[in-house]
Amino acid sequence: MEELKLIFAANLIKIRTAAGMTQAELAEKLNYSDKAVSKWERAESIPDIFVIKQMSELFGVKIDDMLISNEQWDLPQTIEEIRREKHRKGKFIILVSLFGIISAAVLAFVVMWLCNCPDWRIFVYALPALCATWIILNSVFFEGKNNRFKVMLLVLSVFAVIYVAMINFNPWQLFFAAVPIELVVWFSFKISERKNK
Repeated sequence: MEELKLIFAANLIKIRTAAGMTQAELAEKLNYSDKAVSKWERAESIPDIFVIKQMSELFGVKIDDMLISNEQWDLPQTIEEIRREKHRKGKFIILVSLFGIISAAVLAFVVMWLCNCPDWRIFVYALPALCATWIILNSVFFEGKNNRFKVMLLVLSVFAVIYVAMINFNPWQLFFAAVPIELVVWFSFKISERKNK
Protein backbone atom coordinates (compact mmCIF):
# COMPACT_ATOMS: atom_id res chain seq x y z
CA MET A 1 0.00 0.00 0.00
CA GLU A 2 2.87 2.35 0.83
CA GLU A 3 4.42 1.76 -2.62
CA LEU A 4 1.06 2.46 -4.29
CA LYS A 5 0.75 5.75 -2.38
CA LEU A 6 4.23 6.78 -3.55
CA ILE A 7 3.53 5.86 -7.19
CA PHE A 8 0.17 7.64 -7.15
CA ALA A 9 1.75 10.73 -5.53
CA ALA A 10 4.52 10.90 -8.14
CA ASN A 11 2.05 10.39 -11.00
CA LEU A 12 -0.35 13.01 -9.66
CA ILE A 13 2.44 15.58 -9.32
CA LYS A 14 3.63 14.92 -12.88
CA ILE A 15 0.15 14.95 -14.43
CA ARG A 16 -1.11 17.98 -12.47
CA THR A 17 1.98 20.10 -13.16
CA ALA A 18 1.97 19.05 -16.84
CA ALA A 19 -1.62 20.29 -17.00
CA GLY A 20 -0.50 23.61 -15.45
CA MET A 21 -2.88 23.22 -12.55
CA THR A 22 -2.25 24.17 -8.92
CA GLN A 23 -3.23 21.98 -5.99
CA ALA A 24 -5.97 24.48 -5.11
CA GLU A 25 -7.40 24.41 -8.65
CA LEU A 26 -7.45 20.60 -8.69
CA ALA A 27 -9.04 20.52 -5.24
CA GLU A 28 -11.76 22.93 -6.38
CA LYS A 29 -12.59 20.79 -9.45
CA LEU A 30 -12.81 17.66 -7.28
CA ASN A 31 -14.73 19.37 -4.43
CA TYR A 32 -11.93 18.56 -2.00
CA SER A 33 -9.66 20.79 0.06
CA ASP A 34 -6.19 21.67 -1.17
CA LYS A 35 -4.93 20.01 2.03
CA ALA A 36 -6.33 16.68 0.78
CA VAL A 37 -4.53 17.10 -2.57
CA SER A 38 -1.36 18.02 -0.70
CA LYS A 39 -1.66 14.84 1.40
CA TRP A 40 -2.06 12.76 -1.76
CA GLU A 41 1.04 14.35 -3.29
CA ARG A 42 3.06 13.74 -0.12
CA ALA A 43 1.99 10.07 -0.24
CA GLU A 44 0.33 10.32 3.16
CA SER A 45 -2.98 9.05 1.81
CA ILE A 46 -4.64 8.01 -1.44
CA PRO A 47 -8.13 8.94 -2.63
CA ASP A 48 -10.79 6.34 -3.34
CA ILE A 49 -11.17 4.88 -6.84
CA PHE A 50 -14.07 7.20 -7.76
CA VAL A 51 -11.90 10.28 -7.18
CA ILE A 52 -9.02 8.68 -9.11
CA LYS A 53 -11.44 8.00 -12.01
CA GLN A 54 -12.64 11.61 -11.83
CA MET A 55 -9.01 12.82 -11.98
CA SER A 56 -8.17 10.55 -14.92
CA GLU A 57 -11.14 12.00 -16.85
CA LEU A 58 -10.16 15.53 -15.87
CA PHE A 59 -6.56 15.09 -17.09
CA GLY A 60 -7.47 12.90 -20.07
CA VAL A 61 -5.37 9.93 -18.94
CA LYS A 62 -6.17 6.30 -18.16
CA ILE A 63 -6.66 5.20 -14.54
CA ASP A 64 -3.58 3.01 -15.03
CA ASP A 65 -1.54 6.15 -15.70
CA MET A 66 -2.44 7.30 -12.20
CA LEU A 67 -1.63 4.02 -10.43
CA ILE A 68 1.22 2.34 -12.32
CA SER A 69 4.83 3.47 -12.37
CA ASN A 70 5.73 5.04 -15.71
CA GLU A 71 9.46 4.99 -16.52
CA GLN A 72 9.06 7.70 -19.17
CA TRP A 73 8.33 10.16 -16.35
CA ASP A 74 11.36 9.15 -14.27
CA LEU A 75 9.00 8.18 -11.46
CA PRO A 76 11.43 5.97 -9.50
CA GLN A 77 13.50 9.09 -8.81
CA THR A 78 10.38 11.06 -7.86
CA ILE A 79 9.20 8.20 -5.64
CA GLU A 80 12.63 8.06 -4.01
CA GLU A 81 12.51 11.83 -3.40
CA ILE A 82 9.08 11.52 -1.74
CA ARG A 83 10.30 8.58 0.36
CA ARG A 84 13.39 10.53 1.45
CA GLU A 85 11.25 13.56 2.36
CA LYS A 86 8.89 11.41 4.47
CA HIS A 87 11.90 9.80 6.15
CA ARG A 88 13.48 13.18 6.92
CA LYS A 89 10.19 14.61 8.19
CA GLY A 90 9.57 11.55 10.37
CA LYS A 91 13.03 11.77 11.95
CA PHE A 92 12.55 15.47 12.64
CA ILE A 93 9.14 14.97 14.31
CA ILE A 94 10.51 12.13 16.44
CA LEU A 95 13.52 14.18 17.56
CA VAL A 96 11.38 17.22 18.39
CA SER A 97 8.92 15.06 20.36
CA LEU A 98 11.66 13.31 22.34
CA PHE A 99 13.39 16.63 23.00
CA GLY A 100 10.05 18.00 24.23
CA ILE A 101 9.72 15.20 26.78
CA ILE A 102 13.30 15.72 27.97
CA SER A 103 12.68 19.47 28.21
CA ALA A 104 9.55 18.86 30.29
CA ALA A 105 11.57 16.65 32.67
CA VAL A 106 14.28 19.32 32.96
CA LEU A 107 11.64 22.00 33.60
CA ALA A 108 10.01 19.88 36.30
CA PHE A 109 13.41 19.30 37.91
CA VAL A 110 14.24 23.04 37.86
CA VAL A 111 10.85 23.95 39.37
CA MET A 112 11.39 21.37 42.12
CA TRP A 113 14.90 22.71 42.66
CA LEU A 114 13.53 26.27 43.02
CA CYS A 115 11.11 24.92 45.62
CA ASN A 116 14.11 23.47 47.53
CA CYS A 117 13.10 19.87 46.85
CA PRO A 118 15.11 18.76 43.78
CA ASP A 119 14.58 15.14 42.86
CA TRP A 120 16.77 13.49 40.20
CA ARG A 121 14.22 10.65 39.92
CA ILE A 122 12.07 12.85 37.67
CA PHE A 123 14.44 11.93 34.81
CA VAL A 124 13.93 8.22 35.45
CA TYR A 125 10.16 8.73 35.62
CA ALA A 126 10.28 10.40 32.19
CA LEU A 127 11.93 7.37 30.53
CA PRO A 128 8.75 5.30 29.92
CA ALA A 129 7.02 8.32 28.33
CA LEU A 130 10.10 8.87 26.18
CA CYS A 131 10.18 5.21 25.06
CA ALA A 132 6.42 5.00 24.44
CA THR A 133 6.49 8.17 22.32
CA TRP A 134 9.44 6.83 20.35
CA ILE A 135 7.64 3.53 19.70
CA ILE A 136 4.40 5.20 18.58
CA LEU A 137 6.07 7.70 16.26
CA ASN A 138 8.42 5.05 14.87
CA SER A 139 5.34 2.95 14.05
CA VAL A 140 3.66 5.89 12.34
CA PHE A 141 6.63 7.07 10.26
CA PHE A 142 8.80 3.97 9.82
CA GLU A 143 6.29 1.10 10.03
CA GLY A 144 7.66 -0.03 13.38
CA LYS A 145 11.17 -0.76 12.12
CA ASN A 146 13.37 -1.89 15.03
CA ASN A 147 10.49 -1.48 17.49
CA ARG A 148 11.60 -4.71 19.18
CA PHE A 149 14.53 -2.92 20.81
CA LYS A 150 12.45 0.11 21.69
CA VAL A 151 9.82 -2.06 23.40
CA MET A 152 12.57 -3.89 25.31
CA LEU A 153 13.92 -0.49 26.39
CA LEU A 154 10.40 0.52 27.48
CA VAL A 155 10.14 -2.61 29.65
CA LEU A 156 13.52 -1.84 31.27
CA SER A 157 12.50 1.77 31.85
CA VAL A 158 9.32 0.63 33.65
CA PHE A 159 11.43 -1.63 35.88
CA ALA A 160 13.80 1.29 36.49
CA VAL A 161 10.86 3.46 37.61
CA ILE A 162 9.69 0.74 40.01
CA TYR A 163 13.23 0.31 41.33
CA VAL A 164 13.71 4.06 41.86
CA ALA A 165 10.32 4.35 43.56
CA MET A 166 11.34 1.59 46.00
CA ILE A 167 15.02 2.56 46.24
CA ASN A 168 14.96 2.68 50.06
CA PHE A 169 14.36 -1.09 50.06
CA ASN A 170 17.18 -1.74 47.55
CA PRO A 171 15.02 -4.08 45.42
CA TRP A 172 17.78 -5.15 42.98
CA GLN A 173 16.14 -8.58 42.72
CA LEU A 174 13.38 -6.87 40.75
CA PHE A 175 15.55 -6.99 37.64
CA PHE A 176 15.44 -10.81 37.70
CA ALA A 177 11.77 -10.47 36.75
CA ALA A 178 12.75 -8.28 33.80
CA VAL A 179 14.70 -11.10 32.12
CA PRO A 180 11.72 -13.36 31.25
CA ILE A 181 9.63 -10.37 30.21
CA GLU A 182 12.40 -9.20 27.88
CA LEU A 183 12.56 -12.72 26.42
CA VAL A 184 8.80 -12.71 25.85
CA VAL A 185 9.08 -9.38 24.00
CA TRP A 186 12.00 -10.68 21.91
CA PHE A 187 10.22 -13.89 20.88
CA SER A 188 6.91 -12.09 20.28
CA PHE A 189 8.59 -9.92 17.67
CA LYS A 190 10.31 -12.99 16.16
CA ILE A 191 6.94 -14.74 15.80
CA SER A 192 5.39 -11.61 14.32
CA GLU A 193 8.22 -11.32 11.76
CA ARG A 194 7.69 -14.95 10.67
CA LYS A 195 3.96 -14.39 10.19
CA ASN A 196 4.62 -11.34 8.00
CA LYS A 197 6.94 -13.27 5.68
